[in-house]
Amino acid sequence: MESVMERECSALGGLFQTVIGDMKGSYPVWDDFISKASKLQSQLRSTVVAVAAFLDAFQKVADLATNSRGGTRDIGSALTRMCMRHRSIETKLRQFSMVFLDCLINPLQEQMEEWKRVSNTLDKDHAKEYKKARQEIKKRSSDTLKLQKKAKK
Repeated sequence: MESVMERECSALGGLFQTVIGDMKGSYPVWDDFISKASKLQSQLRSTVVAVAAFLDAFQKVADLATNSRGGTRDIGSALTRMCMRHRSIETKLRQFSMVFLDCLINPLQEQMEEWKRVSNTLDKDHAKEYKKARQEIKKRSSDTLKLQKKAKK
């Protein structure tokens, strides 16, 4: 009976340690993901700025063509329409960049701190409880053996 209880206790303790170890081992992966996501978001912001500058210059070319005489007016109006459509792409890219930051990167960074704190607390509490449970099992086991010996006499 004693060995069965100890084996079960050891198995559960080992399982818990495996889960905590996996959780702690995943921190570098999550940190790397957050780092790469931050770099991507930064590049997206830079891309939005570059696209906006390009579209401003492109609009000037379209305005120049629109304000000229002859057949280039049609070309200018087509360029203006194209510029307007690309401005909507710029807006969507800007929105995506902000949502990426607000809904993925920032919450994940906050959650990482919480995960680290909780896993450390769980690990410490588990170590205390596990030690206490093993001592209790050993004590009860020895008490049982003593009572069995007494009962045999």
